[in-house]
Amino acid sequence: MCDLLRINTDRGVMLHDQESRFSINGKPIYHFVGTSTFSEYTVVHAGCVAKINPEAPLDKVCVLSCGICTGLGATINVAKPKPGSSVAVFGLGAVGLAAAEGARISGASRIIGVDLISSRFELAKKFGVNEFVNPKDHNKPVQEVIAEMTNGGVDRSVECTGSIQAMISAFECVHDGWGVAVLVGVPSKDDAFKTHPVNFLNERTLKGTFYGNYKPRTDLPNVVEKYMKGELELEKFITHTVPFSEINKAFDLMLKGESIRCIIRMEE
Repeated sequence: MCDLLRINTDRGVMLHDQESRFSINGKPIYHFVGTSTFSEYTVVHAGCVAKINPEAPLDKVCVLSCGICTGLGATINVAKPKPGSSVAVFGLGAVGLAAAEGARISGASRIIGVDLISSRFELAKKFGVNEFVNPKDHNKPVQEVIAEMTNGGVDRSVECTGSIQAMISAFECVHDGWGVAVLVGVPSKDDAFKTHPVNFLNERTLKGTFYGNYKPRTDLPNVVEKYMKGELELEKFITHTVPFSEINKAFDLMLKGESIRCIIRMEE
């Protein structure tokens, strides 16, 4: 996965000397994506550290890592929906709910959640989703369903599943002329994106993003301030808390789709 994303090529060591700062029995332990945050203590490059508001509660803002900033930024920084516009979000896991939250903050009037699990809609309402489509409930491609619902297509779409078919649907459900689709999910190694070239000729735009186009060192403090001002609601993303000794329970909750974000308390 790291090779596919090209994110760990030089992040397992310190940048200036290409050496690890960890070892066990004389053998090096590498810095996972430059942070090694499962360690109780860590050594990181200065570029991996962001100074945030000291009043911010760490048991809340700790969730502003991969998932929430990725989805939030995909909408706010990349899709950039205008107030009153329509947004379709594919996948209502943590990243998709963060994308919906970004649409809510941006003032979108129609936020359409797309997911294969209908029970997720009720929870998604807390994040601004006000319409729901389950592709399994229809005998036509979901992009056609959304186009019919919105008189030609949504203004913006954000794909947060990693499914290549969802990526294609997200692009093909935006409106000709001004529609923008943003890909967030990580595809499989051998996937290929296939769509008819006329979709581009009709002035639809396809974009991708990594970490929601946020630059952690400079942008993360501003996201924390959004939370401190009450503009971003982080508490609703936190569904479980477990001590470090029960870290496997946290993984089980994630794999079963029963949690959005689970906080691991290192000191317990």
